[in-house]
Amino acid sequence: QVRLVESGGGSVQVGGSLRLSCDASGYYTSYCLAWLRQAPGKEREWVASFLPSTGMKSYANSVKGRFTISQENAKNTWHLQMNNLKPEDTAIYYCAAKRPPCSMLVASYDDSGQGTQVTVSS
Repeated sequence: QVRLVESGGGSVQVGGSLRLSCDASGYYTSYCLAWLRQAPGKEREWVASFLPSTGMKSYANSVKGRFTISQENAKNTWHLQMNNLKPEDTAIYYCAAKRPPCSMLVASYDDSGQGTQVTVSS
């Protein structure tokens, strides 16, 4: 079973940057890696996904051009680099994994971590 642990959250001002990390144990190289988030009072939503075997990356329109998902040298660690942060990016961010194919459907992800809080203030 995959166990995922997020880190790197915090509080930043509008326009700032944060880099989230996800460390996975029991991780299989064929899995789709993703980041999800849940803002206060809202449902959890898909943010980005990455399939290492193909190199394919996908992003939600709300973060495209500002966020980058990456894997650290084929290790069981992946990141979400978040630039030009906006107040609407405030949420708990979760890393997640599933067997391919990647999906925008939150419910399709088999495993996710406990989350890390990101707060963007103006």
